[in-house]
Amino acid sequence: MYDPTRLAALVAVSEAGSITRAAQRLGYTVPALSQQLAKLERETGTALLVRHHRGARLTGAGEVLVETARRVLDEMARARHELARLAGLSGGRLRLGTFTTAGMHLLPPALTAFRRAHPDVELTVAGYEPPLGVAAVAAGTIDVALTHTYAPSDPVAVPSSVVQEPVLVEELVLVTAPGQALTAGTAGATRLPPAELAGQPLISMAPTHPPRQGVEAALARAGATPSVRVETPSYALVCALVSAGLGVAVVPEMVARMSATPLGVRLLDPGDLRRTVSVVHRADDTNPAVDSFRALLRGAFGRSSN
Repeated sequence: MYDPTRLAALVAVSEAGSITRAAQRLGYTVPALSQQLAKLERETGTALLVRHHRGARLTGAGEVLVETARRVLDEMARARHELARLAGLSGGRLRLGTFTTAGMHLLPPALTAFRRAHPDVELTVAGYEPPLGVAAVAAGTIDVALTHTYAPSDPVAVPSSVVQEPVLVEELVLVTAPGQALTAGTAGATRLPPAELAGQPLISMAPTHPPRQGVEAALARAGATPSVRVETPSYALVCALVSAGLGVAVVPEMVARMSATPLGVRLLDPGDLRRTVSVVHRADDTNPAVDSFRALLRGAFGRSSN
């Protein structure tokens, strides 16, 4: 039987398209993840990945194994979920913290599944813009939180009492008004070097949104000039302003895909501007509701990254 940790590593690479991005998603260093993949290739006796300048892709054998790996990992998640149910989730409570994007687009399906499995658990949901959710978990105000970090950015210290598990890594993409030249027609089918944003009016979320400051600095180095500064971390507002033609913006792919206002969208080259969504909980927490909810998140978020 193959090691589930190594199977999860292979699935992560297949979904992320590169070992580097998969390592970030799983919370590994690149050498550590590469070592897991090498061990899996030795176990199977065949090459599972082909490395190339843009990342990595599966071989034929890798594609076969990934399909089986997904089924195995899903079964294990269901088993963890069922064990949590048998552990006594007939009552109690689960206090959740979330930031706006996850609360609107990712949390509802997971909560629906949780409620279906555990109808007697009392649920509360509160809003915490990152990194405030981490502090709330550490203080015991909430049991679990969804938070995010951006790359590039300065690292955010996490208290030793808290465990932060990456569950979704997504690229940041360019959004424009519909029909704008940068995203219209065949131009939108190729990746855009950030240097092409030089001189474009940029709708910016800096300087009052610390998680975005590293991204904004990278865009500034590429020549993008802030035109409108949004003082609150509201992607809905940013997308509305972009849709109205007031400028362009760089937002998480999920935000662009689920925007309520029409947008033009284009991937950036080389795709190294990213947002990582993580679930945070206390290391010593024995609440079975937390374990069950984390298992549901891993399944739901892992599929949302495709």
